Amino acid sequence: MAIRLGDEAPDFTAESTKGTINLHEYLGGSWGLLFSHPADFTPVCTTELGAFARRKAEFDRRGVKLIGLSVDPLDSHEKWIQDIEETQGAAPDYPIIADADHRVAELYDMIHPNELATLTVRTVFVIGPDKLVKLSLTYPASTGRSVDEILRVLDSLQLTADYSVSTPVEWHDGDDVIIGGAISDDEAKERFPKGFTTIKPYLRVTPQPNR
Repeated sequence: MAIRLGDEAPDFTAESTKGTINLHEYLGGSWGLLFSHPADFTPVCTTELGAFARRKAEFDRRGVKLIGLSVDPLDSHEKWIQDIEETQGAAPDYPIIADADHRVAELYDMIHPNELATLTVRTVFVIGPDKLVKLSLTYPASTGRSVDEILRVLDSLQLTADYSVSTPVEWHDGDDVIIGGAISDDEAKERFPKGFTTIKPYLRVTPQPNR
């Protein structure tokens, strides 16, 4: 069954390269990023896990805990980490779940038979501190993810969780944002003291409120 935005992220307990973890306990009050990989010792996956390892501090700064997953056993993960460090310049310092029985992959609908019969596609789930799914992305096995895009979306999700705004196309942290349509102009003047510009009655932009 597909997981939809706003659903509670299914809880699970699994073995990982950082020991046994229970998802909800591991996340605690933090944001989480759960991402799957088709298999160990594959080229695109190797570059991805290396990129997440090199940029882990950027996720830490946002209060986001990383969790990788591959449908290979733990001993395979441990050997693969050595290759990742050798070829990508950094070893993953975050748990990689060993999901050889596909239990977690099936729980999160990570196996798409028309794409890969038994392996996970490249899925990404952003989980909020309330344990609800805030974002899901699915990539084919042949296409590596963009860490920059994932960080950009996290910035938007965290901002819009705290303020009645949305972020426009190509938005990046520090850019102007859009005021929610349910807010009247008078209320907007109180909530956004930096002021706002009305382009259309339904399109009002204001400087990012937490900057």
